[in-house]
Amino acid sequence: MENVIEVIKRIEPEEVLSVATKVPFVKIDREKFLRKELIKYYPEEVVKLAIKKNPAYAGIERWSVGKIAEQVIDYETNKVTAISAAAGLPGGVAMLAAVPADMTQYFGFLLRVMQQLAYLYGFEDFDFDENHVSAETMNTLLICLGVMFGVQGANAAATKLADAIAGKVSKDIMKQPLTKGVIYPIIKKISSALGIKMTKQVLADGATKTIPIFGAAASGGITYMTFKKASYRLLNEFKTLKISDPEFYKKEM
Repeated sequence: MENVIEVIKRIEPEEVLSVATKVPFVKIDREKFLRKELIKYYPEEVVKLAIKKNPAYAGIERWSVGKIAEQVIDYETNKVTAISAAAGLPGGVAMLAAVPADMTQYFGFLLRVMQQLAYLYGFEDFDFDENHVSAETMNTLLICLGVMFGVQGANAAATKLADAIAGKVSKDIMKQPLTKGVIYPIIKKISSALGIKMTKQVLADGATKTIPIFGAAASGGITYMTFKKASYRLLNEFKTLKISDPEFYKKEM
């Protein structure tokens, strides 16, 4: 029988993400999410502008967005920690045999927190559903996941992505499939490094920096600190991006 480690080593990051996007609970509705979080603190006209543009454009300060972001991370971390990976997947979800269900669920929750943080910090709607993931969205997901896993070069790529959103460079560079375009070398490097990083973190049995997939995850014990650390890596990167700074938009007006 083939060693489980050898099976996992063959899994590409794009494959894991593609499978995770098919899980029904993963997709976050940008408009509903921003309205739900912002209406608690801001008047309707500010919320509408934040949805139409983004929170920073609407004048919402980084410290305020940061508080909401931390609440989001706490909520999703507690949720993923409490749910048993073995029993938590909704029925009827077609999973690739090569991608274990507990890994799919873990990355599904990473995608949830990734989207929510992205929407708070100025990103546009992620274009994916249970049947489709656009090339632009897959590239963005890989960059964000690279940041979460601490992959070298991912933070610089996130800055380039923010520049594209801000209109400083053409968005077309993000719309190319993974095998084409000028951003391909960056994405490919992240994807390759991410694969190595995932293998080390997922399979380092008993290590303190692992993502426990088969043992603890199956009994609902996905590590609290691992998920939270990954989420905060992304949060800290988003805080530095110009699209999350209200002052940036004041200069543009």
